[in-house]
Amino acid sequence: MHLQRVQVPDFRVLKDVDITFEKDFTPRVFPLGSQNGGGKSTLLQLVFVLLHCSGNSDSFLALKNLLNGFDLHKGEDQRVLAIINIWEGQKNLELEFFVCKDFIVEQASNTSNSTRKEKRISFSVFAGLKIAQKESTDLSNKLKRLQESIKKIDSKYPELLSPNAAYVIDNDSDDSSKLFFIETLRTQLLDLDIILETEDTDKLSLDLPKKLEQAKSSLLDKQKISNYKITSLNAEIELLKSKLKLAKTKYISTYSAKDDESDDIALLCKIKNLKTDLLQQFLSQLSRKVFLAAPSTQVFLFLSKKSRKSLFSDRNDYYSFLTKSNSKLSGLFTYDFLAVDLLIEYFKTARDRDFREALKTGEYGNSYQNLLKDLELLLQDKKVNLRSDFSGLTFTKKISGITVELEPEDLSHGELKRLSIYIWLKHNNIENAIVLMDEVDLALHPDWQYQIVSDLVEWSPSNQYILATHSYELCNALTPSHVKVLEPKLTERRSD
Repeated sequence: MHLQRVQVPDFRVLKDVDITFEKDFTPRVFPLGSQNGGGKSTLLQLVFVLLHCSGNSDSFLALKNLLNGFDLHKGEDQRVLAIINIWEGQKNLELEFFVCKDFIVEQASNTSNSTRKEKRISFSVFAGLKIAQKESTDLSNKLKRLQESIKKIDSKYPELLSPNAAYVIDNDSDDSSKLFFIETLRTQLLDLDIILETEDTDKLSLDLPKKLEQAKSSLLDKQKISNYKITSLNAEIELLKSKLKLAKTKYISTYSAKDDESDDIALLCKIKNLKTDLLQQFLSQLSRKVFLAAPSTQVFLFLSKKSRKSLFSDRNDYYSFLTKSNSKLSGLFTYDFLAVDLLIEYFKTARDRDFREALKTGEYGNSYQNLLKDLELLLQDKKVNLRSDFSGLTFTKKISGITVELEPEDLSHGELKRLSIYIWLKHNNIENAIVLMDEVDLALHPDWQYQIVSDLVEWSPSNQYILATHSYELCNALTPSHVKVLEPKLTERRSD
């Protein structure tokens, strides 16, 4: 996969963005520069969320959060969010992401005055369907609870369901348990909107059967209405989707532009050079080939507004929100600290690979030893290995001829970062992918900022890397044509 071009007319701080990433350039590493606040991080997050989340319904919440505040301009029917060109190995595919509130499904002719009347379906039908489905589920649950209550009454005190079986409760006898049952039943039925008005328990058998039957009949009637509404909304949605298909457009999700409104704006995707039937398959494949790495202190626009604000008030809350988000966004990685768990798992993977090789050929493979050599080259004067009980890692360094054991915190921030990126790429088998990296140069020595380009190419050469950076050293590791700049452009570094 290769991101060839991205165009963003107007999204947050991004205005008239049009950047090309040439697929024939070697290496396929593209620094992305701008002034502070110029939109580098926003662009990477926009591309990541659109490409990683559009094909995965489990991560639609990230889309909704990102698009919150992106509304239609007054008088507009639709608004373009971004146009992204992807080279998928054989041809260039253009994905146009745009938003709108409704869609023309047919042109109805009016023969009396020779005019054509448009019929539109609002994308709020998707939100309406969710509401109707929830209502139907609630009604089904109420009906189930009602039937359970009737069954319970019938098994314990069947006389309560018989109008002709009047009885008297003696509070001084064992019937007190029945009295308790009735009061409990009264509370349970109240939750089902069934009110037993009579306080005279002697007359309860006259009141209860009628109330239960009325409640059951009412719930069944409401359920019929709800099911009819669901059927009607589904028919509208199918009509809408069929018309979208003819327009080579796919519905992605609805969202709300304002906090106090329902989801009434739709994100759509129109594709060129690919059959519409194959669009979902392509988006799903693309979702697994797009990754974003960034520091956890970054403001992630795909988190909720409440989550983002917590970064400036309670960072523990923010990191908690970010951790929950990571579970839905498999392509997201924050590289602030050494991913010890990932490294342990990668050691185990190498061990298992060697064992499978032994089963196949009779001799153990070299995966584990090769991993140790790679890590030794990466850490230069230090070595790392797995503890014998797999509980953690050991780092060692020779000081004055003596091997000294180190803890992970004894490594520099730069060493931990390089090691984390290496393990992330290797453990997740990230290949032939679009890798977006924000502030990759942060905490790296200037020499390592220059070297990170060759590191990435060596660690996983089939990927395309787009690196949001302020580092001149990193940019100088490539040709000027590799470096992409968001307006307003960076000023040249002065030598005086």
